[in-house]
Amino acid sequence: MTVHEGGPRVLGGPTESRTLPLDDGDLHVCQDGPRDAPVLLLIHGSAGSLRSWDALVPLLADAYHVIRIDLLGHGRSGKPDDRSYATEDQARRVGEALDRLGVERAAVAGHSSGGAVATALAELRPGLVEALALINTGPSLEAFIPQDPLPLSPDRWPPDDEQIRAFARTAFSRPDFDIPEALLDEVRLMTFHSLTTTMRETTEYLRRRALPERLAGLGRPLLVVFGADDGRWRSSSAAGYRAVPGARVELLPGLGHTPILEDPPRTAALLLDFLAQRR
Repeated sequence: MTVHEGGPRVLGGPTESRTLPLDDGDLHVCQDGPRDAPVLLLIHGSAGSLRSWDALVPLLADAYHVIRIDLLGHGRSGKPDDRSYATEDQARRVGEALDRLGVERAAVAGHSSGGAVATALAELRPGLVEALALINTGPSLEAFIPQDPLPLSPDRWPPDDEQIRAFARTAFSRPDFDIPEALLDEVRLMTFHSLTTTMRETTEYLRRRALPERLAGLGRPLLVVFGADDGRWRSSSAAGYRAVPGARVELLPGLGHTPILEDPPRTAALLLDFLAQRR
């Protein structure tokens, strides 16, 4: 296990970054905020990394022990070609990482397909997950907005800058949004296998059972946040989560698929208000 400090300084000290060696892959983990505060776990989406949450962490780490994890195949975690990238296996690894960190209970927020991993974690480890927040996570495949396929292939990997920007553009409501270069770099760090397999496995997880149906029987407090101008999932589909007893659904006008980057203060305010009601 390696430990080093880096990243933006927040209340509770600088970011602590470490790599946890698990049996089927190494996971990169970052921690911020007071270690004796309630735990808030943040899970990124496909082709993202824990850096997707960089702008949000300083707004959360005063009141919470914020933990971010690079899912296997992403960011600075391992990218093996001979391991499963199924959503349930990603969730299992996240649970094992929290066990290694000594976490017994956590509120969990997931962005995009990270919300599917968060849901799978709650299914696998209901005693670990005390509340869920899903941010622009489509409830079912019927909510997906078809995209132009990227011309990607194993022999032309990694994609060039133009291809990556074209892929990322639908994640934001404004075509002129200044996408952080660091996040584009994270796509380049992925392998063709880890990217395509992760996306295929997320689709399979949603195909087997819609998220509201999975969540309805878990009895966990649920916040659903959707940028109203999402270009990847129909924002009107957020209403489907009202099938979950007590679910709180919030639409954010003027924002797209990635409110955690487009408007971190507004997104953080919803998270903090939701979590404050759970304490």
